[in-house]
Amino acid sequence: MVIYQHYKTRKIMKKLTQMLDSAIEGKFSEQLYNESLISSFESRFYRYLSANEASAQNLAKEKEQIKQLLADISHQTKTPLANILLYAQLLEEHDLKAESLNAVSALRGQAGKLSFLIDTLVKLSRLETGVFKLHPTLSPVSTMIEDVIFQFEQKALHKEIKLGLVDVKGIHALKDVYAYFDYKWTAEALGNLLDNAIKYTPIGGEISISVIEYDLFCRIDIKDNGIGISEDEQAKIFARFYRSPSVYHQEGIGIGLYLTRHIISEQNGYIKVSSTLDKGTVFSIFLPRKA
Repeated sequence: MVIYQHYKTRKIMKKLTQMLDSAIEGKFSEQLYNESLISSFESRFYRYLSANEASAQNLAKEKEQIKQLLADISHQTKTPLANILLYAQLLEEHDLKAESLNAVSALRGQAGKLSFLIDTLVKLSRLETGVFKLHPTLSPVSTMIEDVIFQFEQKALHKEIKLGLVDVKGIHALKDVYAYFDYKWTAEALGNLLDNAIKYTPIGGEISISVIEYDLFCRIDIKDNGIGISEDEQAKIFARFYRSPSVYHQEGIGIGLYLTRHIISEQNGYIKVSSTLDKGTVFSIFLPRKA
């Protein structure tokens, strides 16, 4: 009796294993048509796989529709916005009254903001729907940081903010620090953090970037002595469209940090924040050192 039961159990497990293997290969089909328990399971499993396949097809269809919609939005808005900016710039070159000149300047500024908003939303949607793929490769961390600093040094200089790379390891050692990351997108994520640091650091402040190596990760710290973030808000700042009530007067739409975390997490990295009100903030990006 025990031997028969063992044989029966093995037979059922073998059949279930065959079903799973067929499902993995995409070749599963219902074969048993009787009143047995295994036949009931097979029938239910087949219905589940069919529903799952239909759901996957619908998802792929929706993703393609979103991709097309984003392409249409980007195409339809790019030309009129570019024209508005161009004509506003041409008007500014004319001898206008002060009142008219201010109006044209405001028009150009608002058109620039709208262009930035659309570009950011399209970029975010493409990342979330998988239209854009990140391709991490082994790259030098210091080169990316230097490129981002060069991009923002004029903006920092305008506020008399001291901005630079703090060389913790020594310049030659720092050039030997490598990690796996998508250069373009990670530079954008780092740029978002640096842009925020400049925005929320007062005139004459200081922003430093440093690199620390661990066994599995390379850590990049962006440290400022700005307004800081309250403890109860630190868990909220990475949410899409979240903006602290204390910075409503500042420009922004609340997408930068959400996009930054999305970019880093898509590369098997992560981001942390440490902050004290009125004393400053440290954002830490952790990039994997191994593929």
